[in-house]
Amino acid sequence: MKILTLPTIALLSSVFAFSAAAETSHVELTETTNLVMAGNKYVTLLGNQIKVGDKAPDFKVVTESFSPVTLSEFKGKSVLISVVPSLDTGVCSIQTKRFNDEVENLPKDVVMLTISNDLPFAQKRFCKTEKVDHIRVLSDSVWRDFGHNYGLLIKDMGLLTRAIIIIDTEGKLAYKELVANISQHPDYETALTKLKSISQAVKPAELTTNANSE
Repeated sequence: MKILTLPTIALLSSVFAFSAAAETSHVELTETTNLVMAGNKYVTLLGNQIKVGDKAPDFKVVTESFSPVTLSEFKGKSVLISVVPSLDTGVCSIQTKRFNDEVENLPKDVVMLTISNDLPFAQKRFCKTEKVDHIRVLSDSVWRDFGHNYGLLIKDMGLLTRAIIIIDTEGKLAYKELVANISQHPDYETALTKLKSISQAVKPAELTTNANSE
C-alpha cells in the first residue's frame, strides 16, 4: 500500500477545502441564466460576463505541479484560451487535441491554453496519455479565479462551461464564443481565423528595419 507523504496530504486537503468554500460563496457572484444549455435545460453561469473590446481580466490558475500561472505573464502576445468542462469527456478531449495539433500552424507569438476545473493530477495523466504537449493545460480548480472573472463557472456543478476566448496583444478581448450547449463543439475554424488575423508575429518596426537595410 502506498503511503501519501505529509506535503501531498496537506496539498490535497487545501484543494478540497477551498473547493467547498467556493461553493458557499456563489451567492455573492453575478448569475446569468439564459446563455448556455446542458441538454434541454439552461444552466446558471457564475461570475462577470465580459464583452469583445473589454480589457481581459487577469486570473490565476495552476500547472500540473500546482505552480501558479497568470494571464499577465503573456502580456504582449495573442492568447487563445480553450475552455472545457472536463478532459475526461469525449468532446473536451477532441477539442483539446484539436488545438494542440494547430499550434504548429500558428505564428510564434501566439499562446494557446486549455483551462478546466479538472485537478492537476488528472490533467497531467490526460496530457501524457493523449500526447498533448504543444499547448499549456491549466487548472482552475484551486481558486476558480478564471471562472469567476470570465463568468464561466456553472453553478451547482463546479465545472467551467465550454468556451473559446481570444485576447489580443493589447490585452483586450478580441473574440468570445460561449458554446450554446455544453455537449457541442466550438466553432474551431472561426476562432483560428480570428487568432491568425490578430497575430503580430512580424512587427511593423521589424519590417521597417529590414527594408532600410536592403
